[in-house]
Amino acid sequence: MLNIEPVILEGKQVRLEPLRMAHVDGIREAGAYEEIWPHMSIAIRTREDAQAFILQALKNEQAQSELPFVIIRRADEQIIGSTRFLGIAKKDRGLEIGFTWLTPSVWKTGVNTECKWLLLRHCFEQLGCIRVQLKTDSRNLNSQRAIARIGGIREGVLRNHMVMPDGYIRDSVYFSILDREWPEVKQKLQLLLFGE
Repeated sequence: MLNIEPVILEGKQVRLEPLRMAHVDGIREAGAYEEIWPHMSIAIRTREDAQAFILQALKNEQAQSELPFVIIRRADEQIIGSTRFLGIAKKDRGLEIGFTWLTPSVWKTGVNTECKWLLLRHCFEQLGCIRVQLKTDSRNLNSQRAIARIGGIREGVLRNHMVMPDGYIRDSVYFSILDREWPEVKQKLQLLLFGE
């Protein structure tokens, strides 16, 4: 049985902290770019959007269905995005890493890879997960490549999975990493991040 508690995860580039209302202005600033949101079920355009984003995340955290994080760049302590554990299945020892978004200035810098390494390491080595899943919009080929690059195994497509804010009916592509695959995935991530 998974015991999910708020935690701070620290890497070389980033620190993942529990998302709180005090982060609202940083979330608003980091999310102020339209190119972030085409494949997401939300968009943060105003301070009110940022507040609503955090309030919903905290409500889900209280219900123990999610654990949201803010992503902070250690070099300057700036908020650069958010991610979370969701779909937490305590009995089945699995969860999803998702709702991840980053401000465009850190795209293709290794930040997302380090975030996934921190989260996956916590899932498999601290929480005792046997399955971690990730999903993305079928149109988001960059995200699919990124998930496969870190070792996610493509499982299939959930058709007509979500109705997006603009009315588009989205298919979602699902990937997973299992506990028995974690040693190889961990090695791959460490090579990508540290050359070890």
